[in-house]
Amino acid sequence: MGMSDATEGCARSVYQGRLKVRQIDADLRARRASITSNLRLVVFLCGVVIAWMVFGTKSLAGAWLAPPAVVFAVLLVVHDRLLTRKDRALRSVTFYQRGLDRLDDAWAGKGEMGERFRDPHHPYAEDLDLFGEGSLFELLCTARTRAGEDRLAAWLQGSATPEVIRARQQAVEELRDRVDLREDLARLGDEVRAGLHPEVLSDWGSAPPTLNSPALAVTGAVFAGMTVLGLLAWIVTPVGPIPFGLALLLGTVFMAITSRRVSAVVRAMQAPSRDLALFSHLLERLESESYSSALLTSLRAELDTDGAPPSKQIARLRLLVDLIDASRNQLFIPIAWMLLWNLQLACAIDRWRVRCGPGLARWIDAVGEFEALSAFSGFGYEHPDFPFPEIVEGPVHFEGVALGHPLLPADRCVRNDLSLIAPLQVLIVSGSNMSGKSTLMRTVGTNTALALAGAPVCAQSLRLTPVAIGASIRIQDSLQEGSSRFYAEILRLRQVTELAREHGPALFLLDEILHGTNSHDRGIGAAAVVRNLVESGSIGIVTTHDLALTQVADSLEQRARNVHFQDHLEDGAVKFDYRMHPGVVTKSNALELMRAVGLEV
Repeated sequence: MGMSDATEGCARSVYQGRLKVRQIDADLRARRASITSNLRLVVFLCGVVIAWMVFGTKSLAGAWLAPPAVVFAVLLVVHDRLLTRKDRALRSVTFYQRGLDRLDDAWAGKGEMGERFRDPHHPYAEDLDLFGEGSLFELLCTARTRAGEDRLAAWLQGSATPEVIRARQQAVEELRDRVDLREDLARLGDEVRAGLHPEVLSDWGSAPPTLNSPALAVTGAVFAGMTVLGLLAWIVTPVGPIPFGLALLLGTVFMAITSRRVSAVVRAMQAPSRDLALFSHLLERLESESYSSALLTSLRAELDTDGAPPSKQIARLRLLVDLIDASRNQLFIPIAWMLLWNLQLACAIDRWRVRCGPGLARWIDAVGEFEALSAFSGFGYEHPDFPFPEIVEGPVHFEGVALGHPLLPADRCVRNDLSLIAPLQVLIVSGSNMSGKSTLMRTVGTNTALALAGAPVCAQSLRLTPVAIGASIRIQDSLQEGSSRFYAEILRLRQVTELAREHGPALFLLDEILHGTNSHDRGIGAAAVVRNLVESGSIGIVTTHDLALTQVADSLEQRARNVHFQDHLEDGAVKFDYRMHPGVVTKSNALELMRAVGLEV
């Protein structure tokens, strides 16, 4: 058993053990929920019989209706709680089953694919399979909120500074073994995803205050106090009801004047309060963890408002909402009228929104960042032999040992060493069809995207400077935009060269450069593009079938080198070793492949 198999086995055994326990728990809760549901039915039927005896035969007193009604109400609450716990247990089952699917390379098409992030104009997202079925995003994404998905997608599509990358690495390493936290985020996050509306929360939190005037709250408190004093005076002194009636009238008039604004505040907070009630469970789970890395400590501190964690702040809001709901009780309505109850609470809600509202977007963003870091930590936990890359500064640098593609199953992943260190800046890769040239570029690009996002990489080691990635690997024509494949490719080449010029050194990955035109134009154009990129200080890989393009390496002297992938014929079939070899390829397999599929050549 190799190192990868042995270390992966730890995650597998943990997942298998926990999956079994969670499945038993889910089955137990399902049975209890079923029993409770049947009991409800029995109690309901008993209630029907008793109701017939009370109202039909009149053989029982009406008080007999109370016990079945109370028992039915209790069973209703218990059943609802059992269903909630069963659903959470099933989410845990799903969490561990998906983990095992990833370890078994059976995950493609079962997770969040990130289709909404696809952008054909991004300089490398489509070329490196960042989004879609079987994509890097689907492999990584364990985020259960849209904020977490947004943050993960943004990190994969853009490079961070060395300081930020190192801070993320420390945070991911700290979270790597916290399987319980990832499970809880998955269980609670599904509830949040179904109920949370971030735009509604942000709009509500940033809206201007409606009742945030101290004078308004004080005036309401004065009228309420006068009414209570008037009632006490009526009860314990001979002054009669006049002071009480006058104070109640003044309070009623004041309530009528402010009723529109009070109603607006109460209506506006209904949806946000429900969303925040769901969100508070997720926040409380994150608050309960202790952190030591600088990034996680900072994120945890950003959650607090006025020195209190968000779960406590949300609990205060929920209390205010519950108190408003109490005013709808028929027995409490007279008291609420005297105390100007809704006005007082609406003012308190508006004060809460002014104090905590600006932090709502920050809370959502912080949870999103936690989830993105958690996704990387899960990736690292399931691949303990994947190291963090060393991010260096200075001259552009890329040095990878045993680089592999993270989307390929381990038993099919052939690893290669690759170094682009001054003065060497570009590799011209030749080779036959299906020999591994494009896979090499995607391997380099995908690991670079992971490295610059702060994640572990599929390699024995990787050392690199931050670079802007630009790729021309999967370029298609566009019927909607009226462009041919060749035109789409030269637009992408222009994008890559501008990226290198405007955003510092680039890592360029150009597959079969300009193969949509004739050999003469291709040779001149390709040489010019590569030379411009090299002279901008960038590094990269260029693949080609046209052996004439391998002469570009000669013109660039020490800054370029020819390498190739090769194949051989074995028992009438073309075989590949998928390993990079020095020099220019000396043969082609095109005719052998044509014969292999039955074409006469």
